[in-house]
This record gives sequence, C-alpha cells and structure tokens, in this order.
Amino acid sequence: MRREPAVAHQFYPGDPLTLRHTLDKLIPVTASKQKALAVVSPHAGYIYSGGVAGETFAAVNIPQDIVVMGPNHHGYGAPVAIMQEGAWSLPLGEVPINTVLAQTILAQTKLISTDSMAHRFEHSLEVQVPFLQYFRPDMTLTPIVISHLSFKACTEIGEALAAAIKQYGKPVLIVASSDMTHYESRESASKKDSLALQRIQALDPEGLYHTVLGQKITMCGIMPTTIALIAALHLGATQARLIRYTDSGEASGDTNQVVGYAGLVIS
Repeated sequence: MRREPAVAHQFYPGDPLTLRHTLDKLIPVTASKQKALAVVSPHAGYIYSGGVAGETFAAVNIPQDIVVMGPNHHGYGAPVAIMQEGAWSLPLGEVPINTVLAQTILAQTKLISTDSMAHRFEHSLEVQVPFLQYFRPDMTLTPIVISHLSFKACTEIGEALAAAIKQYGKPVLIVASSDMTHYESRESASKKDSLALQRIQALDPEGLYHTVLGQKITMCGIMPTTIALIAALHLGATQARLIRYTDSGEASGDTNQVVGYAGLVIS
C-alpha cells in the first residue's frame, strides 16, 4: 500500500523546495550528536513546534531504521495499528515501510494489529518524517498508531518493541510523537507539563502514565511516550534529557490558550 500525505500544505510545506528551506531554518547545525534509543518530539504545525522538533533531531545520530509511534487523533482502525508493508509518499521522497522489523514486532505480541486505516489521516507520525528524511534520505519507517491503553498493555507493547529491536540486530531509533498540555494558560500548561517532564527525565514510565492521567494533563502522546520509555529501559537507557520546552504562544503571542511542546532524548 502507498500512503499519500494527509497534512502536507497544512502542517508543513508540501512543495519539496519550500519544505527543505523550512527545515534548513528549523534544524540547527550541531557540533556534537549523541547516540539515542528514543526521542520525544512534538507534532503541531511547523510554525509552532517545528523548532523544538528540529533541535531534538539535530541532537542525535539518526540511524536508517526508525519506529515512529503517535496517538490516534481520529479514532480509525485498530487500537494499536502498524503498517507492515508498502511505502509513504511524501514531498521529500518515498519512504519504504520496514517489513522485516514490522513483522518482527508483530511476532512479539498480539496487542498490535496490521492496519493501514488508522494511518490514512493521522498527522502525528507524518509530521516527524520530513525531519528524519532531512538527516537520513535512505530511512525506513515502521509506523505505529496508538489509542488509549492500560499501563499493563503499554508495558507489554514496550517490552515487545524492545525484544523485536534486539532480534532485528541493527540500530533502531524510536520516535514518540506527542504534544503536551492543550489549550490552557501558559502558567497552567507549564506547571502541569513540568510534572510529566520530570517523570520522563526520571525514566519512570509508570509514574508518567499515572501523573498524566491523575493530573488530567492533556498530553496526547502519553501512550506512545510511555511505551517508548519502557522499550528504551529494556534496551539499556540510563538517562533522558530535555532539549527544549515551549508553547504555541511563542509563535502566536496568545498565552491564554497555549499548547505545550517538548523535545527529549532518551539514551
């Protein structure tokens, strides 16, 4: 199956030259990069969160093979939906699905289903890919769209993902796509988001999960981030570093109703 862009010309430029010029401005030149197991990156329109995403991806060495997990904003498809074959057609070129890695993940757990419908309109994964293509034009993609899950289910999927990556035998970067608090004042969003970010930096997936749900933090990618943390810990993670936190008010000037954006590197 070939997936066509769902949000080109909306969340990011659909013209290849304009997109590359935009990425040139959003991605800083960094002298040192670190090896990472996972990153957390926001998925709003590039005018709002692209700077955070650009700084985050610029901070790490990006391997060829990448698993991108994002929340299901539209409700289509299976609760945990993976595409295991085909390609994504995007402005900077076609990205092949890593069928071998997808099938290896599917073999580890019955909680993940093969389902392309969940991916058709979902923006949370798509907006990450041009940043990844910027660094790795030869990248392969293993995309997973995730709905609400119990912490037990997140644990099983995270462990399955780690086991699959170990079995795959080559470097794989896990990308968890998430925005933070939605449509609250800057003061409120910053306070709530700091609670969640503390749990990520403490490498505490269970604490993150219960903090976000218990404090009613509208972090849309809580499930992907929890799963990424669990997988990274099973792969040997020892630290999580906050690259940048900001909110939509930085671009819009409206600090009464903001969306928070954070970029983190887990290594």
